[in-house]
Amino acid sequence: MGRLMGGPYYFLVGRTGNNVGRVRNGKNTFSMRPHPSSKPPTEAQLAVRVPFGIFTAWLSWISPIIEIGFQEHDEDESAMNAAVGYNIKNAITGVYPMQAIDYPNVLLSRGKVSGPSSPVMATTVDAQLDISWSDVIESTIGSLTDMATFVVYNPSREAFAVRASVVARSVESYDILLPSAWSTENVHVYMIFVAVGGKAVSNSAYLGAIVVM
Repeated sequence: MGRLMGGPYYFLVGRTGNNVGRVRNGKNTFSMRPHPSSKPPTEAQLAVRVPFGIFTAWLSWISPIIEIGFQEHDEDESAMNAAVGYNIKNAITGVYPMQAIDYPNVLLSRGKVSGPSSPVMATTVDAQLDISWSDVIESTIGSLTDMATFVVYNPSREAFAVRASVVARSVESYDILLPSAWSTENVHVYMIFVAVGGKAVSNSAYLGAIVVM
């Protein structure tokens, strides 16, 4: 890889033919597009590709959440790439080819805003989740006006229910109405606080798995 000092490709960012331009640490770099290998992938390569494929497909369904949740990322990557990279390292269970998502360790957002304090989840009404929390701000960053976002995933249907920025931290509770067909099915639930304006977030909190009533 070379560093561009001038010439017709000096400001090349992206791909033109076999030429690829990037900006790394404020400097333009230039490389050739890699050619696909004719060799079959090794077991080690497949063990990396499978988690990449799992999380790329899974997180793509909630890409608007990821764009906000991983808005702080390296200059040469996207929010989605940052989220996929984190979760590949921290939220995969099993050994190739039997790898799967480790839901409790999944992170859907990463930031310095105080997360939910003492969250409690219950299901007392058909197809509804009752979430409550304390409005205590446990870190130095946060506000009672931070808005709560909820992400509910149903693995048996491979479907998400998202409620984005629906209630302020100060309210301390929210009831999530789910599709009636989800009754008796298991779901995984995540909660995020987003600062007003959407420029800062908390780490997502895994509230747990629960069978919907």
